[in-house]
Amino acid sequence: MTKVQVHLGARSYSIDIERGALSHVGRVLKSLKAGSLVAVVTDSNVGPLYADAVTAALEAAGFTSRVFTVAAGERSKSVPALKELWNGFVALDMDRDSTVVALGGGVVGDLAGFAAATYMRGIRCVQIPTTLLACVDSSIGGKTAIDLDSGKNLVGAFHQPAAVLIDPAVLDTLPKRELRAGLSEVIKCGLILDDAFFAWLETDIDKLLALDPDATVRAIRRCCELKAQVVALDERESDRRAVLNYGHTVGHAIETVKRYEELLHGEAVAVGMVVAGRVAEKLKLVSSDVTSRQIALLQRAGLPTTIEGPDASDLLAVMRHDKKSRGGKLTMVLPVRIGQVKLVKDVDPEVVRQALEDSRGR
Repeated sequence: MTKVQVHLGARSYSIDIERGALSHVGRVLKSLKAGSLVAVVTDSNVGPLYADAVTAALEAAGFTSRVFTVAAGERSKSVPALKELWNGFVALDMDRDSTVVALGGGVVGDLAGFAAATYMRGIRCVQIPTTLLACVDSSIGGKTAIDLDSGKNLVGAFHQPAAVLIDPAVLDTLPKRELRAGLSEVIKCGLILDDAFFAWLETDIDKLLALDPDATVRAIRRCCELKAQVVALDERESDRRAVLNYGHTVGHAIETVKRYEELLHGEAVAVGMVVAGRVAEKLKLVSSDVTSRQIALLQRAGLPTTIEGPDASDLLAVMRHDKKSRGGKLTMVLPVRIGQVKLVKDVDPEVVRQALEDSRGR
């Protein structure tokens, strides 16, 4: 087993990475001195594959569990789905000693995490990510949320998981498109924090696409280490943690304008990183070589690098509601070199408009 520790004082927790980790969930909850009731929240894609294994492990350890299944897809990050979970928790007689297990990708992790954060003012949540994107990003750090029609993740809470269990074996059933979308966040980690890791990805990205076991664990572990370091420095995203949102300002805007159709989250973030690189170029923060290397690696991973469809004005209107922005002024995470980015406030919208147009598919 590979362990990565997230150091947050009383809210510290361990990320366990091991093939077969699903079977350890009962043991982990025992170590947390959890109450007997467990709600396993999953979706219609993941539930049929892995819910039985998780509930069997829980019941073997003496827990009583019930599975709550939401529809797969971003639209489940909604008020109706959240309300249904709350009511289900009540029906199960869950109390403050009960536990929510989030079994799924980023949507399930965000929704279940927010349900746990708000039910009885906060109960324990254990994250079991089943997509590469969730393994390396959304399951770590305690950001939970649902979407509104006007934007993504606009209602949420910081609620650190009690533990994160990552079983790389679940990636064997992940559709290739989902795997590629997860590589977007892996590439992002190298771009923002570790140039040596980025260089390794340039050499071995094909191994990750093939789910080579050693390469997969190495990538997951390094991304978890990097994110854990940032979260420990800035748990509630007051400053330093904002760097993790590289590519997300434009990416979230694309998702919102497209109403969460056509592109997966990681695909939208890939395009967002390209746009951010071009904004940085125009502001003389970075050389064109950085943007070129970024685009080349994203393309090798099979990810989109151009905008198809949304008008720049529509994207800018959504970007002004981004959580990093203040007073309607654009704030973006922009690269200064491979392995380093900075938060730039009051970015000229016209510069962003030009970068959006430069990134449009022809």
